[in-house]
Amino acid sequence: MGRGQELYNRAKEIIPGGTQLLSKRPEMWLPDLWPTYYSRAKGCEVWDLDDNHYYDMSIMGVGANVLGYAFDEVDQAAKKAIDCSGMCTLNAPEEVELAEKLLKLHPWADMVRYAKAGGEAMSVATRIARAYTRKDIVLVCGYHGWHDWYLSANLVKGDPLADVHLKGLEPAGVPRGLAGSNLIFHYNDIEEFKKLVSEHEGEIAAVIMEPIRNDDPKPGYLEEIREITREKQIVLVFDEITAGFRLCAGGSHLVLGVEPDMAVFGKAMTNGYPVSAVIGRKDVMEAAQDTFISSTFWTERIAFAAAVASVNSFQKYQVDKHLKKVGEKVLKGWKELAEKSGVKIRITGILPLSHFEFEYDNPLAYKTYFIQEMLEEGFLAINGFYASLAHTEEIVEEYLTAVGRVFEKIAEIKNKGGNIADYLKSSVCHAGFERLN
Repeated sequence: MGRGQELYNRAKEIIPGGTQLLSKRPEMWLPDLWPTYYSRAKGCEVWDLDDNHYYDMSIMGVGANVLGYAFDEVDQAAKKAIDCSGMCTLNAPEEVELAEKLLKLHPWADMVRYAKAGGEAMSVATRIARAYTRKDIVLVCGYHGWHDWYLSANLVKGDPLADVHLKGLEPAGVPRGLAGSNLIFHYNDIEEFKKLVSEHEGEIAAVIMEPIRNDDPKPGYLEEIREITREKQIVLVFDEITAGFRLCAGGSHLVLGVEPDMAVFGKAMTNGYPVSAVIGRKDVMEAAQDTFISSTFWTERIAFAAAVASVNSFQKYQVDKHLKKVGEKVLKGWKELAEKSGVKIRITGILPLSHFEFEYDNPLAYKTYFIQEMLEEGFLAINGFYASLAHTEEIVEEYLTAVGRVFEKIAEIKNKGGNIADYLKSSVCHAGFERLN
């Protein structure tokens, strides 16, 4: 057991759930063996507390570090802001500078509000939409965070959020009175969407959705949603927290060709610094003045300075083109290596954010084995890949060579009729939210 695992055992005693983010729990990847903590990181290289070196070919800071870890131009802007004081009685001018940049990238939008995290920015957007329409119900597609307005979907019978993101998201602590205020529809199912709109005619405040995530929209799908929401005077909100700044410098909807009434950004926009943004049309956004939305640390300067530098870097280095190139190489590699070894996988996702699933009984055991063996090869690697500017062709080649070796091991175990679980050095990874003892 390394220092990281030892520290995590202590963390579970004093931090409920062990970590602040479900995606950073070792149980989600390789229980008892995942390094868990880092001492330093640069580019796509990571060193753990025992100074073991890995290439991060997994989720790159849970999708936040699209430019790579410790990106010089962004960090220099943040350090300069620190030297000028990150907090003050007065406001940081970078608030306005970042707003101007976001509005220039999105000519349809007129105003900007900020928060720190993506989930709370989605809460802000939902509040504004409800304040603007004076209605309560929101129709929702995709994953949008942990707040009451979203988890309330699971107050009704069943587990509606299970097949849109994670299973087992218990709404404990969410007021029962919110049941029925958040109704789920599934991506690319326009008939389901129309049925909900018809059933709740005149009661819907907003349609809140990710414009793209694991699949491309069917022809006309987003356009029809835009037409219906405009006709019914329903606010259309695009959650760009995951997809934004990956397909282009700005929101994915710019590539998809459909303009919402509001859009929400986080993660990639600041390359790891905590700030999120809600942008929108003036008439909708001004409803923020009819309700109380305010927080001290939404005004700190460091993340704003980093975000300005990050947006500049996306444009300067044409990051989206690099992400597409690297993403294509990885997807092609997975497919060819799986075919060569005979390992059965199903590949999904968009080029900068792609995933594969093992098509066998007990797929989580195969996933755990893959992570285990890739860690031995020197890679933080899961059954997914978030492309970054730091992923060079040479690193990707090394990664795919290692993937090939691990796929061959899996094929050998299958050909021998073995049970993959017998080859695990840890327990099987979790698939969703589970309470930790």
